[in-house]
Amino acid sequence: ITKSYSEDVDSDWLLTIIDKYHHPEKYKQREETINILSFEQIFDDFLQKHKLSEVRRKNFRVIKRCLLRYEIYVRESKINQQKFILDINTVTPEVLSDIWSFLEIEHTYFELYPNLYEQIPEKRTPKPRGKNTIIDYFGKIRTLFLWCYDKKLTQNRPFDQFKIEDCTYGTPIYITLEERDKLYEKDLSNHRQTEIQRDIFIFQSLIGCRIGDLYKMTKKNIINDAIEYIARKTKDNNPVTVRVPLNDKAKTILEKYKDHSDDKLLPFISEQKYNDAIKKAFELSGLNRIVTVLNPLTNEEEKKALHEIASSHMARRTFIGNIYKRVKDPNLIGALSGHKEGSKAFNRYREIDEELKKELVNLLD
Repeated sequence: ITKSYSEDVDSDWLLTIIDKYHHPEKYKQREETINILSFEQIFDDFLQKHKLSEVRRKNFRVIKRCLLRYEIYVRESKINQQKFILDINTVTPEVLSDIWSFLEIEHTYFELYPNLYEQIPEKRTPKPRGKNTIIDYFGKIRTLFLWCYDKKLTQNRPFDQFKIEDCTYGTPIYITLEERDKLYEKDLSNHRQTEIQRDIFIFQSLIGCRIGDLYKMTKKNIINDAIEYIARKTKDNNPVTVRVPLNDKAKTILEKYKDHSDDKLLPFISEQKYNDAIKKAFELSGLNRIVTVLNPLTNEEEKKALHEIASSHMARRTFIGNIYKRVKDPNLIGALSGHKEGSKAFNRYREIDEELKKELVNLLD
């Protein structure tokens, strides 16, 4: 009583503290419940106080739900772990390794442990995760732990002994200027919605922006024959205005759709339907060149036709790749693409193009 006493206590407090002393078992479960919530509360505190864009905050929430499901999974599936909780102070490299294994096969638990998704639901049925996705998740989990350490919420640094590998990417696949023009000139008048989205893809390949930035654009982004925007991915840390002059093709596309109903720059549809339309436009245009891609789940190479892998991000790669073949200056291209200075992304574009490869091989004749 003396240790816990303060000026604000009342008779209820006195009854509680005496009862707790004589019957601690009554309060043990309550304290455990508080501890179970503590990891979630710390995560929520991090999301509220750490400087994050709304997109990154949304991505962190996905990881938070995964970790809360992992907690339930351990309690329900492992022997003598019925009282397991995720505690920021007691997570070890071994626990991190177990979380990695859980994330790899979580999609198989949807039917085996339905309770996981009843308590911590997702809008979509879980799908297999590739290694790069899990590496990205763990980079964010490490950020959480470092934030907790910096804020003196814990002295635990489990990632000091848990190495996160770098993501593995294949060579960026993009279409040549000839293939782009073949796509642009294909008559798709019998496929009106596909034609519209084809035109948007061509426009995106002429300004090189990310899909998220493209979809936020309105007619006000057109300033003195150029597109101006602040790249969403960098605006919170080092906001830089990206200005891309519009060439004749880009101006023609904007003119074609200048009278569409709303204030959006072009008649956008959902990202998924946009990607579906891009694939269809590629197929109708005969863009079926076989390319080698890296399977994100197996990390093995596969052969695919262009139309099978076409997506909105290929428009951005087409912009960057074709410029990089002519001007190998990452900072200059970054000023047009919205990449941060010193971005490692350009390392993947340092591929000698096919024509130069043929010339080199012919030297051996």
